[in-house]
Amino acid sequence: MNEIVIVPPDETWPAQYEKTAHAIRGQLGELVQRIDHIGSTSVPGLPAKDVLDIQVTVATEPELDDVAERMVAADWELRSPRRDHPVPGLPADDMHWVKRMLVEPMYRRRVNLHVRVAGRANQRYALLFRDYLRDHPDTARAYANFKRHAAALRLETGDYTDLKDPVCDLVYLPAEEWAARTGWTV
Repeated sequence: MNEIVIVPPDETWPAQYEKTAHAIRGQLGELVQRIDHIGSTSVPGLPAKDVLDIQVTVATEPELDDVAERMVAADWELRSPRRDHPVPGLPADDMHWVKRMLVEPMYRRRVNLHVRVAGRANQRYALLFRDYLRDHPDTARAYANFKRHAAALRLETGDYTDLKDPVCDLVYLPAEEWAARTGWTV
């Protein structure tokens, strides 16, 4: 069983992201529209699993497989799921939730690489969620408390994610209101 361990924030996570993103950009070149640090390690002061979540944005759906092929050729491992969970109130069409998920080559810095299509709901969700938590430290602290309690349940990774998804949606819904009020865009 892979135990979920939430660690204190590490001030080097942004630098670790930059180094990893540089290597990913070198591997993918023109396929990449943008590379973003997402997830809990991207929010200053937020405890997290010591795994960098990185989002690669591509222009079209066929490029999801192109990215996956290049990364697999570089010893990254293609994983499930091939879609994100649909969020209440956002488009239910499967095309908005398609992605490719890869993890780092063995014995390298732990990374979850999420490859998503520009303009799709799941691509925007990851960025808005991150930026909302960055701008709302009390919400980030409440989310951290939830994650520590969820990790203490000693769930399998998939079950931990399934438990966390609706909580993230509860954060995301006011984030949409905040985005509209502040003019936030991707």
